[in-house]
Amino acid sequence: MIYDVAIAGAGVIGGMIARELTKYNLSVLILEKENDVAMGASKANSGIIHGGFDPVPNTLKAKLNVKGVPLLYKTAKELNVPFKHNGSIIVAFNKEEELVLEELYKRGLKNGVSDMEILSGEEAQKLEHNLSKEVTKALVVKSAGIICPYSLTIAAVGNAMDNGAELKRNFEILKIEKTKNNDEDLFKITSTTAEDVFSRYFINCAGGFADKIAEMLDDNFFTVIPRVGEYMLLDKSEGKTVEHTIFQVPTKNGKGILVTPTVHGNLLLGPTAEEVYKYTDTKTTQKGLNTVKSLAKKSVPGINFKEVITSFSGVRASEENGDFILQKSKNVKGLIHAAAIDSPGLSSCVAIAEYVVDILKEILQEDGKELTENKSYNGKRKDINAFKKMTVEEKNLFIKNNPSFGKIVCRCEVVSEGEILEALRINPKALDLDGVKRRVRAGMGRCQGGFCTPYILGLIAEELKIPLTEVSKKGKNSKIVYKEL
Repeated sequence: MIYDVAIAGAGVIGGMIARELTKYNLSVLILEKENDVAMGASKANSGIIHGGFDPVPNTLKAKLNVKGVPLLYKTAKELNVPFKHNGSIIVAFNKEEELVLEELYKRGLKNGVSDMEILSGEEAQKLEHNLSKEVTKALVVKSAGIICPYSLTIAAVGNAMDNGAELKRNFEILKIEKTKNNDEDLFKITSTTAEDVFSRYFINCAGGFADKIAEMLDDNFFTVIPRVGEYMLLDKSEGKTVEHTIFQVPTKNGKGILVTPTVHGNLLLGPTAEEVYKYTDTKTTQKGLNTVKSLAKKSVPGINFKEVITSFSGVRASEENGDFILQKSKNVKGLIHAAAIDSPGLSSCVAIAEYVVDILKEILQEDGKELTENKSYNGKRKDINAFKKMTVEEKNLFIKNNPSFGKIVCRCEVVSEGEILEALRINPKALDLDGVKRRVRAGMGRCQGGFCTPYILGLIAEELKIPLTEVSKKGKNSKIVYKEL
């Protein structure tokens, strides 16, 4: 089969672009080198919906951040993805940082951000009682919020699939070349699976590997700079330490260490911002975590670090010019790059998808073609958290007809067997332990899967009809059970 559009990368950008494309009569294929979607920066970032005050005016980041925030809130509702419109506070500790706040405020106005105000330290402390008494001024941005980034990615890809897109996993691209079929220009995409796929147009959303994909097509005009961010996650007992997302004044490397609640009720601290050699370098370090700890305490001194339940890191893909790369190739017809999507990429993801599809429309017009509307498109997705939202009476009634929902498997997060089975059945289906965790949070609680993991492994093996020894944590080279005794 020849696909109209192939997309490299099933992160939040690739997923949103695929969803946007299914609004039209196109055959769409998403290619992902890992065993699941959201396996790069989309699974390990701060989950912040940025207000848009920080990007340099007139850049793509500035334009798409401000445009993207209301679009993201709307899309999250359609996809039943949890989010919270909690606002952010950027704090200053001295006169020099106060001047930076003033500049950020002016920059926000230039970018079109509304609902901002600068408060004194005392006024900020009335909003956030646990804020440091050393804070002298604060910029409040009411349009900001928090969202679950991997839930958003899973929902976007799933909705695209429900509308006809296909997803190929474990499809690591080895080579891309232009070829012809009956005088039609095509992209021939070769992977490690020895399966070739063909498409008329190709969108490069490969995150930290986007420059490698460009290089395969001799269009290597940019280099991805991998920058790692380390985080600490605290138990739900600490989730109300702050209500807003608390930032410090940003530096040239990023928006600094934040203290924020998560949509699931935890407290998140981080990230650091260190350049690394490889995009796959996601280890955490004592040095990095100490930095997170000390700077988080500067903003909120009373953080209870005894309640840290896990630490992790994510690598974002930057580029030396500091802006998103969203453009059609000057050298390869039919190729579009969506690269260097670091912060505020999550906040901008729906706007980026619309922007990229507009580029495709321009290319099609050059070819004498145009897109036609897919009249069966449905932008709404089933709420996979519907059971959790029911009252006790509704749950009891539901369990009578669906007994698997009455068996609690993960006690920390109160996740039932029925919810886990749904995660294994709804697009894009979970195929491994981490995939179940990201969809329904089984194993994400205080014990980090210490009690529920064996039972979940059995459910995965039974549902996928594979031996227990073939169930993985996150795909290739991550076996959990090596031998059954």
